[in-house]
Amino acid sequence: MEDHVQTKEMQEEELINAAFQDLLNCYLATKHRKKVEIITKAFNFAKQAHKGVKRRSGEPYILHPIAVAKIVCTEIGLGSTSICSALLHDVVEDTDYTVEDIANLFGPKIAQIVDGLTKISGGIFGDRASAQAENFKKLLLTMSDDIRVILIKIADRLHNMRTLGSMLPNKQYKIAGETLYIYAPLANRLGLNKIKTELEDLSFKYEHPEEYNQINDKLAETQASRDEVFKEFTDPIRAQLDKMGLEYEIKARIKSPYSIWNKMQTKHITFEEIYDILAVRIIFKPKSMAEELNECFNIYVALSKIYKPHPDRLRDWVNHPKANGYQALHVTLMSNRGQWIEVQIRSQRMDDVAEQGFAAHWKYKEGGGSEDEGELEKWLHTIKEILDDPQPDSMDLLDTIKLNLFASEIFVFTPKGEIKTMPANCTALDFAFSIHTFLGSHCIGAKVNHKLVPLSHRLQSGDQVEILTSKAQRIQPSWVNFVSTAKAKAKILAILKREQRQAQKLGEDVLAEFFKKEEIEPTSINVDKLLALHQMTRENFLAALGQKTLVLNEEDRNILKDKGNNNNWKKYTKYIFPFNRSKTKETPQLPPANEPAPATGIDKKKPVILTEAGVGKDFILAKCCKPIPGDDVLGFLNENDQIVIHKRQCPIAAKLKSSQGNRILAAEWHTRRTMAFAATIQVKGIDDLGLINEITQIISRQLNVNIHKLCIESNEGIFEGQIELYVFDVEDVKTLCNSLRQVKNIQSVTRV
Repeated sequence: MEDHVQTKEMQEEELINAAFQDLLNCYLATKHRKKVEIITKAFNFAKQAHKGVKRRSGEPYILHPIAVAKIVCTEIGLGSTSICSALLHDVVEDTDYTVEDIANLFGPKIAQIVDGLTKISGGIFGDRASAQAENFKKLLLTMSDDIRVILIKIADRLHNMRTLGSMLPNKQYKIAGETLYIYAPLANRLGLNKIKTELEDLSFKYEHPEEYNQINDKLAETQASRDEVFKEFTDPIRAQLDKMGLEYEIKARIKSPYSIWNKMQTKHITFEEIYDILAVRIIFKPKSMAEELNECFNIYVALSKIYKPHPDRLRDWVNHPKANGYQALHVTLMSNRGQWIEVQIRSQRMDDVAEQGFAAHWKYKEGGGSEDEGELEKWLHTIKEILDDPQPDSMDLLDTIKLNLFASEIFVFTPKGEIKTMPANCTALDFAFSIHTFLGSHCIGAKVNHKLVPLSHRLQSGDQVEILTSKAQRIQPSWVNFVSTAKAKAKILAILKREQRQAQKLGEDVLAEFFKKEEIEPTSINVDKLLALHQMTRENFLAALGQKTLVLNEEDRNILKDKGNNNNWKKYTKYIFPFNRSKTKETPQLPPANEPAPATGIDKKKPVILTEAGVGKDFILAKCCKPIPGDDVLGFLNENDQIVIHKRQCPIAAKLKSSQGNRILAAEWHTRRTMAFAATIQVKGIDDLGLINEITQIISRQLNVNIHKLCIESNEGIFEGQIELYVFDVEDVKTLCNSLRQVKNIQSVTRV
């Protein structure tokens, strides 16, 4: 027995050493300065610290930090400081060692990064939404000290996603949801395109295994015909590029399973209707760096002589790189088979930046290997602006950050012709605030391309914007509703808050004056009477008095001088309590008869079994996404401890997975086709005589399905309609959709 244990330990030791040797070999193959000694020291320290600890999958824990360090080195392209930090990233959190110990052994820089990683450990989010926003804020604050913290965190998440199979289903949904909500967009923003795609695909694989496999199977089935199209399309291009004497490589870029599925969901189309599954990538080596930009356009000119380019689909990211550093020239060409194919033209340097993100810039810096974050100043500046916002509400902070960091960009010009990068969907008012707070707060309108537009006008790429101001203009509360950037929102709210505080002070003086003049005691009960009469909170009441939008009159005097002191104003008291909820503890309401009682003694490790008998008794079906048996679902324990069932791709569920992941439960359908559920399908096609009759015949007669509601509209020969019906499960919906697709004039059938 002892021999067996020793053999197992020796095997594990060999496994660990082989993994570390592999990491060292990868590091030695890079351009970074070779600091093998400190990396070996970090490995030995981490190995000792995690000794005897196993991961959930049963392998030694130290293999996780080694794998993260390898991702940091090979896939993100960072050097020894980051590799050491990755090897040590769990030491402070999981063992008795402190950040001071790390600083003494490895110096302040590595200690600072490890400290940053420890602060944001265990996923970004804590137990409650508010804790999660605080942690996210911590994450971003730490980032602004050292961007490597977030790069290593992304590598850590990537390895966790690659080994997610050993986790419990409810944990898988939480981690996958969090990955899609935060980490994939962050990776995208940092230009880590490959990692972003893999994170999305892995999340998709765990949340929707069936659809993931179906798309992969379809991609495999259509591989041969894609190869044929690719060869036929690129042969003339190769001949032309050879003639130009270029050193190049042409690759086929296949759309990832997640983006295919996402497009199918958002556009309500089938796999076969997605035309851009195949794109072509031309990667060339420029004769000199000075010629790089010219050669991109020379290749474009050569291509446009072979195939006709789409006039509206030329994307010049070469002269105007995206904020994450991405550069390429995108053109869409019409192939000889009559289909549009996108061609991405990039130099070798641009390709490295596109795949590896900012880290690739370091490869091209003089001397190589210096991990310089200068490239990220602009990005960090945006984050600091968001964090200047005094006290953002937790989910608001997340949405604001998503809005700013992950929005696509547009380019707008100032009247003098300077280019400004703004988030897509921003307004003229956002642009004003981005230039200066004074300009924003006194903005009365704008001239876009020399035409007068209101403040809420949404800007387009290429617009020239001139802001018009007036000293008399003051910030309006309604502005908050249409601005989209964090800076504008924060400034407007801060100024409104300041104005409200000033108005409240004036209001206090007005109220004191009123009490004094009428010889009434200024007691809190008298103030409450006025609040009840005007149905306002104390803050709003005082502000209204200060702004003179409310004037105290005879009625107020009568309420206060009422001798009964409890009669006349009693009828208003119901209005006080909604505004003083924080002070009065509410008694929890019992769920009505048709709602389930609170779930007790739930084992979060086991999936919730969903049966017909349990609907409305053991769990609620969410109204936002209306799941039916057969849908990929998850459970959520709400604040009343009731189980609510959501579809896994429901937008509400996406937020819940990110903000309250510990309340997510795995759920499985075990139904027996005894209860009907409502489902809606959308039908589009060419109008024809007797078409509605044919549709209803198929649904009612052939498939014996009960139609609840039918709404069909015909316009200029095209019809579109929604049919609400009762089905037993998703299979019924699929059968129904397939049967309707066979009808001659029906073009598309989708469940909505």
